[in-house]
Amino acid sequence: MQVYFISGLGADRSVFQLLNLDFCKPVFIDWIKPRHKESLQHYALRLKEAYFIADDAVIVGLSFGGMLATEIAKEFPATKIILLSSSKTKNEIPAFYKLGKHLPVYKWSTHFIQKAIMQALVYRFGVHSKTGKDIYSNVVSNTNISFNNWAIWALLHWNNTTIPANVTHVHGTADKILPYKNVTANITIASGGHLMVMENAAEISAILRQLLIS
Repeated sequence: MQVYFISGLGADRSVFQLLNLDFCKPVFIDWIKPRHKESLQHYALRLKEAYFIADDAVIVGLSFGGMLATEIAKEFPATKIILLSSSKTKNEIPAFYKLGKHLPVYKWSTHFIQKAIMQALVYRFGVHSKTGKDIYSNVVSNTNISFNNWAIWALLHWNNTTIPANVTHVHGTADKILPYKNVTANITIASGGHLMVMENAAEISAILRQLLIS
């Protein structure tokens, strides 16, 4: 079984490396260049087209990648979508994030400052193990800030209120980036942080296996 994986904002395929995916053929999606002020919905559909993703494909989306996967799910109901540490609608995103629409600090920060801030937030992402910290540090070093700036803009202007029936949402109770209290999850990971895909890799692997081969 072929399964497509879309990583989160500021991240790349390396965040999935601790998962045991021996039950499927993983395809890790790399970012394509966004267009000026391109909507999250439009970018998601271009990403699907760029990777020739079938209309009945299986897609696992992490955080921002889950929002992109949700947009694909809306247009292609035969897809099977699994969200990890994500939001299905604009209502599941903390309201205070929307301040970024009126005070876009991310646009004014240098690349160095943005990466320094990301590095300082390692614990807020729920990363505590040495292996997780090493992966996180490498992800931050390789982050494309120009892409990040577009992604933040697109996220802040995302207005989706539709929850597709073909989406299964997995979320951790200790997520400090997209708090558990704001979302409606199908599967709950006790004490799981935002990057539980790394810190709770065995548990997430078992859930993916169960969801995809049952």
